[in-house]
Amino acid sequence: MPTPDLFILVAHVALGTLAVAVGAIALGSRKGRRVHVRAGRVFALGMGVSSLLGALLGALNHQTLWITFHAGILGATLVTSGVLAVRIRAPGVKRVFAAIAGLNALNAAGLFLAGWHASTLPEAHLFGFAAEDYFFLFGMAAIAGLGDLRMTLGTQVSERLRIAQHLLRMCIGFFIAAGSAFTGPGATVFPEALRNSGLLSLPELTIVLLMLFWLWKTLRRPRPVAATPQAGPWAEGH
Repeated sequence: MPTPDLFILVAHVALGTLAVAVGAIALGSRKGRRVHVRAGRVFALGMGVSSLLGALLGALNHQTLWITFHAGILGATLVTSGVLAVRIRAPGVKRVFAAIAGLNALNAAGLFLAGWHASTLPEAHLFGFAAEDYFFLFGMAAIAGLGDLRMTLGTQVSERLRIAQHLLRMCIGFFIAAGSAFTGPGATVFPEALRNSGLLSLPELTIVLLMLFWLWKTLRRPRPVAATPQAGPWAEGH
């Protein structure tokens, strides 16, 4: 008889796969258009629920999947705050954003402590994962945390910052989903030759490059338009 863990795992994988598929559409489509918005909504829902299921799996099987608990919380907070970032000016949204930011801070602290504790162990592993794995997730949580401070403490949130924070959080969440599918636990479904070729790392690299491109395009300041000199009374021809 299937166990509850199996049902959770199947739902986690199915929703994660959906998130990767629609995330690619959202990232590749023109920003702000109907396709981008609809794909983004499906991605946020699929990624959010899949992340929470992953966190539940990690909590139930902490001896082997403890890092999955932290990764799940990170993914859920990223996509939730990413959705809220574009609505940060609406009444009451900043309070909810601050609550999500607090959860991200607690999760980041847990990741740092887990990584530090793992580094003190003889093999530098905690529950099957290296200290570097915990610190890597901590780094992503810390990046989001810096943005959390700017969004919650700033008296005015510019249009550029609002969109940039949305992009950053959604892209990091997409990076986590793709990593889980292609180079993490999901990689076992691919042939060994493909796993050893390094090609499965290309989706993650592509996401990072596209994220940097869109952030640059969002945050860059337009060049000032040079004023056209007006002809004076002594200009040629007068």
